[in-house]
Amino acid sequence: MYRIYCELSLNLRIKPRRRLKRQTPTALAVPDAVNLTWSMDFMHVELSNGRSFRAFNVIDDFNREDLAIEVDTSLPAPRVMRALDRVIEWRGMPKAFRCDNGPEYISEALAAWAKKHSIAIIFIQLANPQHLKRPREARKGRGMAYVERYNCTVRYDWLN
Repeated sequence: MYRIYCELSLNLRIKPRRRLKRQTPTALAVPDAVNLTWSMDFMHVELSNGRSFRAFNVIDDFNREDLAIEVDTSLPAPRVMRALDRVIEWRGMPKAFRCDNGPEYISEALAAWAKKHSIAIIFIQLANPQHLKRPREARKGRGMAYVERYNCTVRYDWLN
């Protein structure tokens, strides 16, 4: 039995998998005043008939105030810039935007628009969106916890 086992190469040692070392996430800086940092995020919602739409949410990180909700089936980068222009017109200019690495945010058009207005764009760390599925980490204040919590409120309190 042992000879057949060895001939079939079943005696090879199975190497254990190495664990990937993740970078420790940096703590989210809490702003000291209004209009220092705004968080932006998209929310995808599907209706009961199967049709879906997106909502673009902008909040102020200092007081968690909702600044804009833009709703449509498609929200490209020019539409995002137009919504931000409307908010800046009545609210004032922020120092920085905090957002994830979505296609609307990494576009050259939005980068040029932000540079023209001298607004910094702070991208979150990859693979750390801070959804509230991990509430312990969200309480520590990393990633986009403020706007993700706001998205949960919009989804479960308003839309349901």
